[in-house]
Amino acid sequence: MRTLDDTMSGMRAAAEPTRLRILALCADGDLTVSELVRILGQSQPRISRHLKVLTAAGLLARVPEGSWVFHRLAQDGPQTDLAARLVDLAPLNDEVLARDRQRLVQIKRERAEEAARYFRDNARQWDRLRSLHVDDAVVEKAILDLAPEHMERHLDLGTGTGRILELLAGRTDLGQGVDLSREMLAVARANLDSAGLSHCQVRQADITQLPFPAESFDLVTLHQVLHYLDDPARAIEAAAAMLRPGGTLLIVDFAPHEEESLRRDHRHRRLGFSDTEAEAWCRAAGLTPRAIRHLSGEPLTVTLWSAVRAPAATDAAPVLAKSAAGRALERTA
Repeated sequence: MRTLDDTMSGMRAAAEPTRLRILALCADGDLTVSELVRILGQSQPRISRHLKVLTAAGLLARVPEGSWVFHRLAQDGPQTDLAARLVDLAPLNDEVLARDRQRLVQIKRERAEEAARYFRDNARQWDRLRSLHVDDAVVEKAILDLAPEHMERHLDLGTGTGRILELLAGRTDLGQGVDLSREMLAVARANLDSAGLSHCQVRQADITQLPFPAESFDLVTLHQVLHYLDDPARAIEAAAAMLRPGGTLLIVDFAPHEEESLRRDHRHRRLGFSDTEAEAWCRAAGLTPRAIRHLSGEPLTVTLWSAVRAPAATDAAPVLAKSAAGRALERTA
């Protein structure tokens, strides 16, 4: 809950032209100090001082990523709504703010070009992997069938290109993705920028050591992540800890297979998972398995497993609206 002191502190912090410009820019995406220097045309020490004031006031969030630090409009904490209201007060037709937006568009264009280069460099191996399983569109339809119809907060672990955030963006108020790879995070940011999804964000983090409070999300997704891990059970345990009562965990991965080339050429640690194995991990993490989908391909079968955390004892009904698949508790093979 925001106090009067919080309100006054936030308003004082924003009551300076450059800081209001920074708030308006960070409302439209994650930005580094160097990017803000380019847009605002001021020195790095000066921009850093402004960022320090805005962060101390709770209007901005500071998101470290390796040797880089991104800044974004606050999404958690008592100042979240104040930060959004201050941005809403900034006049869109102001000449200075319009110029800032033009420069921001250029930076986003450069990000997109860098992401495209990364894709070109890796396209051959990704095309080879996609050719081994059912079309992505079929998998995405199954994800939409099993995901809640609406949620406040969605967390995508091992977000990669940000595709699952993008797929479910229309169903969530806030989407957050984490990944260890800076290259993939750059791709995800470019994709989310291009789609205009300012309510979806990504940050660098280990999926077993997440920088979020427990019980913060209505849906957690693990899309084609577990086969890279030495300890998939630990990742599921960490994911389950993020779920609110009534929340859903949705796992997408391969059924057991014998494609040793994936271990050799694509760094897969595990050659798929059985239903028994996946459901046992979910139960051990305190979740109740709900639905399973098998999507047969040649030679790989993609499997989706969903599990739920029990609603709070005082709840009259689950926090989330169930999906059609969830209502039927269907299990299809």
